[in-house]
Amino acid sequence: MKEAKLRDRVILITGASSGIGEATARHLAGEGATVVLAARRRERLQHLAEEIAASGGRALAIPTDITVDADRRHLVEHTLHTHGRIDALINNAGYGQRGPIECVPIEAIRQNFETNLFSLIALTQLVIPILRTQGRGRIVNVSSVAGRIARPFSAVYDATKHALEAISDGLRGELAPFGIHVIVIEPGFIRTEFLHVAQDVSRSVLERAEPYAPFIADLDRWYERWQRWAGRPEAVAAVIRRALTDEPPRPRYAVPGHAHLLLALKRWFPESLFDRLLRQQMGLARHLSSS
Repeated sequence: MKEAKLRDRVILITGASSGIGEATARHLAGEGATVVLAARRRERLQHLAEEIAASGGRALAIPTDITVDADRRHLVEHTLHTHGRIDALINNAGYGQRGPIECVPIEAIRQNFETNLFSLIALTQLVIPILRTQGRGRIVNVSSVAGRIARPFSAVYDATKHALEAISDGLRGELAPFGIHVIVIEPGFIRTEFLHVAQDVSRSVLERAEPYAPFIADLDRWYERWQRWAGRPEAVAAVIRRALTDEPPRPRYAVPGHAHLLLALKRWFPESLFDRLLRQQMGLARHLSSS
């Protein structure tokens, strides 16, 4: 049975060509929503839109580079021209930058913030007046457990998500009087292309990080072991659907089970103990000096 609250709602999804965004588009379209798909990969977007249409859903594919102002404006204007409104924005686009802070070029850090944070804010600024005029709407920001727990060799990406959490919290208070809900989704390890993309993007940095090579190798092995615990993007899509339909929605939703566990440990353990536990679990504890 389709979710009545989503039937005919117009929902804009960035990063919709793969992973969480793709799964969310399928899930929400299956619940009766009209999904607007935004990402850079034109062919994959079109294929997804056609697949949704063949299943009886409604989808509009708009190829978009979220870091380009003209593309963001075209995305919003085309959506309004076609559907007349926007009921929800799901900010899902983003990628991971890996590497020790010492070795990541400052321009690579700026680019990660540009994609994961600044472009997201700029798109949200375009959508807010529409939601405010309508007197209702939801903004769902896909963060990460990394938005609350920073890890060695992922601090740049994690910082973008920490900042997204702060922006979301401030925005929630600003928009509440207008009937607009702002919700954060905090996925843990999810089985998507994310790690492979992060590895490709970061390859030149990791190859130049010679002093850190043994630690990075241990970390790579840890990531491989963690794959068995990884959740599926469909599980995140189901949680996003809850964020769009709960009355009222919670400020944050974590998924899957290990995400809840990690956040609970972070909340309740002393910081020094949690840091030691994190390094130990990531295989880095054996490198610590005993002095």
